[in-house]
Amino acid sequence: MAPAQSPRRTDYCGAVLNTATDDEVIVRNPCRIKGAGVEATPERPVITLAQVLALAAAMPPRYRALVLLAVFASMRWGELIGLRRVDLDLESASVSIERSAVEVGKRIVIKTPKTSAGIRSVALPVWLVPELLHHLDTFAEAGPDGRVFLGPYGATPFRRNFATIWKRAKGAAGVPADLHFHDLRHAGNHFAAASGASTRELMGRMGHASMRRPSGTGLSRKRWTRCCGRGSERHFGHILGTRAASRCCSIRWTAKQTGLD
Repeated sequence: MAPAQSPRRTDYCGAVLNTATDDEVIVRNPCRIKGAGVEATPERPVITLAQVLALAAAMPPRYRALVLLAVFASMRWGELIGLRRVDLDLESASVSIERSAVEVGKRIVIKTPKTSAGIRSVALPVWLVPELLHHLDTFAEAGPDGRVFLGPYGATPFRRNFATIWKRAKGAAGVPADLHFHDLRHAGNHFAAASGASTRELMGRMGHASMRRPSGTGLSRKRWTRCCGRGSERHFGHILGTRAASRCCSIRWTAKQTGLD
């Protein structure tokens, strides 16, 4: 049994045997090894703001906004690829996330988020608005329902095709070679925590329904708790020096705060 699969199989086996116990098929669940169902998730790299900006600069121009939205809107790959022009409200500097693109074989299928928490509106840095306006004018599909992100030949990008571009940009930017695209949204939440965001605000930005530390955050349980606490600005306030507004997902970023003034 592979180490990564062992906790999941233990959980599954335990659930089956619990049902058997409830149905009085067996007297007692024998799958009671303490800690056996706990999955040890290695920490993912958390990149700095300077590394985020270097990575965005190293991307081909049509994908620069993809990286910036992944970070500063805490968006998943599928949510970014499913984004439409109508979802971007640049007057109020916010993005609505209502759909996600899922790769099924050689097709891309648009679906709604798995949970209601996944449907959300996220505030954007005001300095990002000109960047997005340029992207919409130059690279996005026409019309209110037009796709925001397209490949060079007008097709919707596939993750496997993007992998080469991603690898090349990581090398040029000097970020960790094992950095995953999904790590970008956790970097964004890391910065949001630095601005003083509450746990609920961070959950809202990421589309999480549970306060449980999600897998793949790159943070240990201790660091996740510390990042999500109201006192997180004590730990990360040197990155961004603002306080979050009280409304969920209403964090406002400025050029001065991100070092882009």
